Parts: sequence; structure tokens; C-alpha cells
Amino acid sequence: MSRVLIADKLPATAVEALIRLGLEVDVKPGMKPDELGPALAGVSVLIVRSTKVPRDVILGAEKLALIVRAGAGVNTIDVAAASERGVYVSNCPGKNAIAVAELAMGMICAVDRRIPDNVVDFRRGLWKKGEYGKARGLYGRSLGLAGLGRIGEAVAERAAAFGMHVSAWSRSLTTEIARAKQVEFAGTLRELASRVEILSVHLPLTNETRGIIGRPILEALGPGKVLINTSRAEVVDEPALIEAVKDRGLRAGLDVFEGEPTGSTGEIHSPLASLAGVYVSHHIGASTEQAQEAIMEETIRIVTAHARGTPIPNCVNIARQTPARFALVVRHRDRPGVLAAVLGALKSRTINVEQMQNDVFEGARAACARIGLDEAAGDDVLAEVRAHPEVIDATVVALSH
Repeated sequence: MSRVLIADKLPATAVEALIRLGLEVDVKPGMKPDELGPALAGVSVLIVRSTKVPRDVILGAEKLALIVRAGAGVNTIDVAAASERGVYVSNCPGKNAIAVAELAMGMICAVDRRIPDNVVDFRRGLWKKGEYGKARGLYGRSLGLAGLGRIGEAVAERAAAFGMHVSAWSRSLTTEIARAKQVEFAGTLRELASRVEILSVHLPLTNETRGIIGRPILEALGPGKVLINTSRAEVVDEPALIEAVKDRGLRAGLDVFEGEPTGSTGEIHSPLASLAGVYVSHHIGASTEQAQEAIMEETIRIVTAHARGTPIPNCVNIARQTPARFALVVRHRDRPGVLAAVLGALKSRTINVEQMQNDVFEGARAACARIGLDEAAGDDVLAEVRAHPEVIDATVVALSH
């Protein structure tokens, strides 16, 4: 029986669904960093939300075959180490898109109407209608989206309903795609920042995006404008942001920030807390019941695929392009031992198999194997393979990348 370790809190219904798959499920939320490694002994599937999965833990987990991030970002998992060990890393992209988009729009409204300040003064017994009645409004204003994935698209749809003019930039965005998604195209991030009043960030954290919202972008955004970040804290240069708030009156709505507590409760010590015009929520972008239910359903779907030996959905570390330069295509009868003989012929010539797929035709009488190779199989290999009584034909084709 395969063992599953859930290292963060998940709904009881999700645990029950995994048990119904015939899996042995251990639920151990709140483990200390040094406890995760020993807890993975004999575990083949690890499910995490915010728990960090470092390199040493992955390399020491001999049975581990799959890590599921019950959310979108995988920056808390050492994906390179997982790839080195042949461990699948899968996530649940897009399942929290609506929840994050709703919070982003809520932040935009909160900054424009200063809703949190209204509440604070009300609770202090102060009435400031004259002051808080000074708001620009959102209709007709320009919104820039840094990143146009599923969350960015969801924000664009909602902003359009507010009557806002939406522009977008991402590394993969083209004018044609922008037109199809009904947003204005910006060629660079700086161009986007220079022409909008509100910049909302929806970028994954990578080496390329770390600190990408820095001083040049914030200066291009201009005095008195608004920055919204519901993605990752590290994509924003926080000292540069603080400088822009203090010196140029930039306002901000942030769901993430440097040094935020890792648990569900804790103390916060952040220089952002003393800045007027900066509103911070508690990293709750994906924390709606609707989003969590969708993520749990996707998590169960991923684990089910693994348990049944079918292709794993949303795998982030499968090579998009293997080192294979040639393919050996073998049409054969669907009988035991055929592929073993083919692989034996390749092994005897020290030809490495980089990728392999075997399609079985209806009726299960014949199949076709496509085997990616790091070098061409010679005539001797073809002759040996074709000589097998259950092989119909075999050819070698060069692959173009």
C-alpha cells in the first residue's frame, strides 16, 4: 500500500477521498523543518501547501515519487533536486485564480476609497466624511497587469466590468494574444508602468522575476499611483517600494511582504506597518472556501493518476525537450517480451533511451513504440529488431528540435 504524507492542513474530506483510493495517509501539519525528512521514511507521495521541501529532504527520501503542491507556486520546493531524483512535482494551477483576482480588485477598491482607514476611524469614534469622500473612483482609469496568466486574465475580466482600461505585459504576451484577450499590449514592463495609474502584479517567482518591480519600474509608475501585489513578495524590491511611498506618495495594496510569518498566527514586524497609504492583507489571496475546494479536487486528481499509473497532471519538471536526437519507431504485436528485446538490442550497443511511448491499438493486437535515443540506431540494431518474430516493422527517424 502506497503511503501519503500530508504536511499541511487539508479538509477532512480530502483525507477521506485519499483513503478511499486504498492509500495509507498520514496527516502531520505544523512539523518543524527538521522533522519533515524523518517523516518521509517509506512515503511515496508528499502533499504540501506552505511547507518548504528543501534539497536535503528530497535527496534523503528514498521512496518519494511525487510531491503535490496544493496550490499554484512551487517556489517552496527544490524542483531541481526532485528532477535529479526522478520525483514528479505537480501543482494545481488556476484553481485559485478567481479568489486571488477578487482580492486584487478588493485591494484596488480599498486603496481608492481608503476603506481600512474608514473602519479604523469608525472604531475610534471619529467621523470624517469630508476627508474620506475624496476619492478618484475606478471607472475609466487605467490598470496595468504584470503577468497575464489565469489570475491576470481573471483580474482583467473584473476590471473591465468596472469600466477600467486594461493593459498587460508578460514575457510571452504578443499583440495578437493581447487583442484576443481584449487588453492593450505593452512591449516592456517599464512601458506598462509608465502609462497606467494602477499596476497589479501577477508574476510567478523565478530567477528572472525576483526583484523585477524595482526602482526603475516604481519610478516609471510615477508619484501618487498605485501598486497591487497579490503574487509573491520577492518580485517586489521592498526597500525601493518603501522609498517610493515615502518620497513620491505611491500607494500600495499588498497580500505578501518580506518577513511574513510562515504559520497561520504570529507576530508581524514590518516597516510597511507605519506607512500611510499601504494596505496589507495576511497572504489570503487563495484562502476562500471555493478556491480550497477546487484545489483539493485537483490534488486528489493528481494523486489518483499516480496511484493508477496514468500520466500525472500539471507536472512542472518533465522535460519539454529531451536530449533525444533520433527515434526508433517499432510497430509490433502486443505480446510479452517484445519491448524487452528491443531495449536489450539498444543496451548492447550502449545507446541510451531518453524517452519512450508505446501506443496500443484497438483490440490490443498490435502496438507502436516510439523510443527516443541519444544517437542513431545502426543497421545492425534494425536488423536484430526486425528479426524478432513479433515485430512488424522498425525504422529510425531524425528528430528536429
